[in-house]
Amino acid sequence: MHEIIPSRLWIGNVGDARDVRSVLNLGVEAVVDLACNELPIEVPRDIVYLRFPIVDGTGNSSKLLRLAIETTASIIKDRTPTLVFCSAGLSRSPAVVAAALAVAEEIGLDETLKKIGLLVAHDVLPGLWNDIKAVCPPLGN
Repeated sequence: MHEIIPSRLWIGNVGDARDVRSVLNLGVEAVVDLACNELPIEVPRDIVYLRFPIVDGTGNSSKLLRLAIETTASIIKDRTPTLVFCSAGLSRSPAVVAAALAVAEEIGLDETLKKIGLLVAHDVLPGLWNDIKAVCPPLGN
C-alpha cells in the first residue's frame, strides 16, 4: 500500500485490500474497489465498501468513470481515511485517485498524476487516462 495523503488516502492492490487487518490498522474507514476482474472483497460491516468495476483501458462507460471519480473526490473532501485499489495498483487506482484529487483540489489532471508518480510507481494505460480526461474536461489540461 502506498500513502498518498498522510493518514487519509492510500493506493493499493487487491492483495493489500484482502489483508483486512492491515487495512483496519491504518484506520481506513472506506474502501474503493476498481477491480472489475477480481471478486469483491469482504470487509467488516462498519467499513464503507464502494465497487466501481472499471476495465483497465478503454471501454468504460463515461457514467461509471464519472461516478468513481466524483465519489472518490467526495470522500477525499470529507477527509475519510480511504484505500483505493485495483488488481495490481498500477493503473486504475492511480488514475482514479489522480482525477479525484484534481476534482477535490481543483487542479489539473496531468499535474495531479505527476504528483502521484512521485509517491508511487504507476503505469496508467493511455486509453484509460484519455477516457478519464474526457469525463473531466475542465481539468483535462
